[in-house]
Amino acid sequence: MAQTSIPVNLFNPGQVFACMGFLEAADLLLGQAEGGFDWTNESEARFELRAGGAEKPVEAVLEFLIEAQLNRLAPEGFEDPKAAKSKGKTKNGKQTTSDVPLKGVATFPSGKADRLALPLRFKRDGHVLDVSHWCDASSRNSFKLFAGQQRSAAIARKMLAAVGKLWNERQEELMSDPLGLTVPLGGSSFKLDARKAWTAIDAGYSPDEQKHSVEASPVVEMLAAIGLEHARPDEFETREVHYGVWKGLLPPALARPALGGTRVGVPIRIFRFTLDLAGKNKIVTFAREETYP
Repeated sequence: MAQTSIPVNLFNPGQVFACMGFLEAADLLLGQAEGGFDWTNESEARFELRAGGAEKPVEAVLEFLIEAQLNRLAPEGFEDPKAAKSKGKTKNGKQTTSDVPLKGVATFPSGKADRLALPLRFKRDGHVLDVSHWCDASSRNSFKLFAGQQRSAAIARKMLAAVGKLWNERQEELMSDPLGLTVPLGGSSFKLDARKAWTAIDAGYSPDEQKHSVEASPVVEMLAAIGLEHARPDEFETREVHYGVWKGLLPPALARPALGGTRVGVPIRIFRFTLDLAGKNKIVTFAREETYP
């Protein structure tokens, strides 16, 4: 088995969710994955990830995402609106969402497909990874934060392009600190990296409208979305959220409830953050640790 250790800011919810994403993806790709947090050194907490085989799990996950075929998922018979098709393959010299192939599936997570928030599928070498939490119509909180005209496929493609650029140009830095390495990341996102939150200066100013970029991590944005596929933080009050971090290695089946703050027999710390509002979007903010008597 191979093991990787990466720095993590426990007070950035998106980084913690991204750790869960690495664990889920490593278990799918390599098998026998276990992950957990080590805060022995309070100045630099770390996430430990172990998985089957000799391949380093963090590297394997990032390579899979960069090289995988990306598809949008929709109920069988669903078609893109004609207006979207007529736009062609470019808009201002850029690809449009309709360039991401559409795949019909027999089982869909919600009763009605929203063309702006379709689930995504990554496929490579027989491995299939679906990301669909934002359209989960079960009793669970979908934890969908992006809204308006932002599209799930366009966001994912943007994050993957940024990760791919880091992979090609700054791979050593990316492997040593994948959650800490940031790039200018304006415009659409999954709203999961607290470093991208700008609501504190939201009165009359938007970095996106002014074409100003905010430094954030495309790895955190993409992996956090994956991490929320089978696990959710606990929104115990409207826009007030708890999440847990656990000490020691756990398989995904136990890590999922631990992320929501459930005690599973290992040391656990509980953090709380507020989902701020920016227009119709909800945005993850930095957390504070809860203390209990």
